[in-house]
Amino acid sequence: MILEDDATDPNKILPVEYDWAREYYRAGVNNNWVPEEIPMGEDVAQWNGDALTDAERQLVEWNLGFFSTAESLTANNLVLAIYEYVTNPECRQYLLRQAYEEAIHTDTFIYCCDSLGFEPEYLYGMYDRIPAIAEKDAFVVDLTQSILDDEFTLDTDRDVRSLLRDLVGFYVVMEGIFFYAGFAMMLGLKRRNKMVGIGQQFEYIMRDESVHLAFGVDLVRTIRQEHPTVWTDDFGAEIAALVEDAVELEQQYAREACPDEILGMGPEQFAEYVEYVADRRLGQLDLPETYGTDNPFPWMSEATDLNKETNFFEKQVTEYQSGGSLDW
Repeated sequence: MILEDDATDPNKILPVEYDWAREYYRAGVNNNWVPEEIPMGEDVAQWNGDALTDAERQLVEWNLGFFSTAESLTANNLVLAIYEYVTNPECRQYLLRQAYEEAIHTDTFIYCCDSLGFEPEYLYGMYDRIPAIAEKDAFVVDLTQSILDDEFTLDTDRDVRSLLRDLVGFYVVMEGIFFYAGFAMMLGLKRRNKMVGIGQQFEYIMRDESVHLAFGVDLVRTIRQEHPTVWTDDFGAEIAALVEDAVELEQQYAREACPDEILGMGPEQFAEYVEYVADRRLGQLDLPETYGTDNPFPWMSEATDLNKETNFFEKQVTEYQSGGSLDW
């Protein structure tokens, strides 16, 4: 079984029981990248010049400020909570890969901070100064408090539900909803040739997060199958309510981070996009959709789904895969 039990030896990965976990690990390896591969010279020139409006500068600052701490929260939850209770070895192998990717994402924001000349206390202290950021972080942290208790066990259905709340909180809410307004904002700037280097890094982070989300959803589904008495109708309604609360927090963040229209993107479009994304997440959890909102940014699907195609001689990432797995 995926969760700790007497029949699971976390040191014996063969024979593999959950092939999907191995596939996610391989996908992570193929998607390997580091931020220093992406040149930031043009971004620095735009940031230090007059290429950006005050509203665009705020949008960049807020997203760097939120993501810089959110990635650390996610990594800490993986290492301190999930890894302890998910003892299946191939799932643990993927969790280690994901933890490495969270470290890469953390390094990305160090790279951006250093490149643009931010004072670290200013950028990394935004979750203390800006309530819309602090409330998102506090929301997911609250969902994991019970399983961080030293006396927490997985003896009862109630305990397993606590773990599932944590998994939904970090995989579905944090990585699957709270990140997506920011992704749309930064990739929207990139589409207009503004802060393209940071935009590329956000593209790569988004593709990593898409794999994290898919793994988390399969993890939740498998736990539900192996513990069939845990996911009751009442618990499903509770999870749906959590998603709806998360949507309100993300919409609040979107409206404050981008209060006016920027390059054809406005706060209400971002609010609609959050609803569209949330319906997709509810569907992945086999829950009914709530909003029925159309995607106001169809180009975001292209940014998620299409391979990166860049000129070899520009020495940029090609097809977003490591060199060893490319077809030349």
